[in-house]
Amino acid sequence: MATEQTGKPLPADTSPSIADPAPLGLGAFAMTTMVLSVFNANILDAKLQAVVLPLALAYGGGAQLLAGMWEFRKGNTFGATAFSSFGMFWISFYFLAKDVIPAIGTSHDFNKALGLYLLGWAIFTAYMTVAAVRVSGAVLAVFVFLTATFAVLSAGAFANSDGVTHVGGWLGLVTAALAWYASFAGVVAFTHKKPLLPTWPAR
Repeated sequence: MATEQTGKPLPADTSPSIADPAPLGLGAFAMTTMVLSVFNANILDAKLQAVVLPLALAYGGGAQLLAGMWEFRKGNTFGATAFSSFGMFWISFYFLAKDVIPAIGTSHDFNKALGLYLLGWAIFTAYMTVAAVRVSGAVLAVFVFLTATFAVLSAGAFANSDGVTHVGGWLGLVTAALAWYASFAGVVAFTHKKPLLPTWPAR
């Protein structure tokens, strides 16, 4: 293909490749999910839950959003959609916990509004789970348990049931562990220049 000025062929694309952003996105998701899930599972007093807010904004939100943008650069529609969306989930959670709940959390039927918020994320995660089948077994496991986590937390909110929410918290802890595993597998595969941990890639 020729340039308009010289008629000479355009040079090949020499832009440098970028590192795999998936381990960053998975790690950011895992840590933030773990901290929040500790409170949802009632392992620590929920009154201390505000400790998750800096993580939600900076790491779970900011780092995942950046990972999503880099996945767009790599041409990975799945990774771009997942990391960008869940990055914005954590940013929205920051404002939900910091501003919305203190303002209207005591309103009648607020639990139903919270349940609706969580249900929307459960639906999104469920259809991303269908796509995750073609990624790897490790990523699929994260999405299966994350779908269950959102669904149970949504049910707990709609029913205004602490017991159901606690179950959602434990599911969130499993989800976080799986995401950390997938992140760890990606990092060590790069530094050791070979896979050290199985991720069961799709065939």
